Amino acid sequence: MLQLDNLIDDAKCFEAVRQLRWPAGVKCVWCHSSKIKKRGHDERQHARQRYQCKACQRDFDDLTDSIFAQHHQPLRIWILCLYLMGLNLSNEQIVQEIGLYKDDVQ
Repeated sequence: MLQLDNLIDDAKCFEAVRQLRWPAGVKCVWCHSSKIKKRGHDERQHARQRYQCKACQRDFDDLTDSIFAQHHQPLRIWILCLYLMGLNLSNEQIVQEIGLYKDDVQ
């Protein structure tokens, strides 16, 4: 069986989130300063960039304070779920296609 989530590139998903979230460049999610520095990558999701704000000294990453933060599924699963929702698939169909729990899709 074809696994749809394996067709999606993690790095491209994170790049898309960055472009949508910060079209004019990365800004601190806490104080909105553009004075940030990169602080490496997440250990489990290498494409997930970490940052530190030079103004407020707080750390954040690509998903901090977003709808994708604090979820146990990889970002590519949520991007795929949103895509399937855009095709007007029912929650039950999405569950069958990508193997999420119905409550997660809801």
